[in-house]
Amino acid sequence: MKKNILTLIMILLLGTTYAQELNCNIQINSDQIQGSNKSVFNTLQKSVFEFVNNRNWTELKYLNTEKIECSMNIIIKRVDGEVFTSEIQVQSRRPVYNSVYNTTLFNFKDNSFTFNYKEFDQLEMNENTITSNLTAVLAYYAYIIIGYDMDSYSRFGGTPYFQAAERIVNMAQAADLSGWKAFESTRNRYALINNLTDEAFKKFRNYFYEYHRLGLDELTLNVTNGRAKIAAGLPVLRETNRSRPSAIAIATFLDAKTDEIVSIFSNASEKEKKEAVEVLTDVNPTQTEKYAKIYK
Repeated sequence: MKKNILTLIMILLLGTTYAQELNCNIQINSDQIQGSNKSVFNTLQKSVFEFVNNRNWTELKYLNTEKIECSMNIIIKRVDGEVFTSEIQVQSRRPVYNSVYNTTLFNFKDNSFTFNYKEFDQLEMNENTITSNLTAVLAYYAYIIIGYDMDSYSRFGGTPYFQAAERIVNMAQAADLSGWKAFESTRNRYALINNLTDEAFKKFRNYFYEYHRLGLDELTLNVTNGRAKIAAGLPVLRETNRSRPSAIAIATFLDAKTDEIVSIFSNASEKEKKEAVEVLTDVNPTQTEKYAKIYK
């Protein structure tokens, strides 16, 4: 009997397939580039896909069903020899408990992405040295995606991965690569990771966890309690934004969540609607019309 149980355990263990952390859809958009030879873009897409999806970014073991769903869309604006000037749009999402709904965790457009690439180049990365802006940017966003995902499941669970992204920023700055410098933009890679690792944003990151784990994940079980938890934390967005005006972490959160928040509060009490709209329009006045839909 004991031998049979041990055999069964071994079969179950051998049948468990562990995988890398990301299931990332990669798109290289070269529509703006003239010419009929697109082979370099196809090769680039394959290389980026393999680099992002086949690499182990953490020491954690993920089941195939636990992979983080995400996407990276690289829009090529210009090619000069081996120098590519582009933009990259990065998104990630996770399932909401006991539902078929996937919530967007991260939605960010990086307008300054210049890199060198020669067709059939192998994309490699040394953890202690950065020589390629292409692999540096891809690795940075891989860690950002994992950090946001972890933060949505446990309080400050993403800290080690945000710290890994911060190390890439520091190395890229030392290597004088483009798009990483402090204060050259309020919406660049430096600004984002600076927010996420700043003590002033700990309340925001705690709210990010509560929004997802105690709010969204609760909605299917008790919509009133789940919505109340989301509402209770909204003032944190205003508080954080006032201490760090135009904070990219707050703007990025609202870019991902505005439509979702409107939907959540559309069936709330009048008091919850009023309080939510007041906070949201104060933090993000450009979307006032959209937040007004909560009243309809």
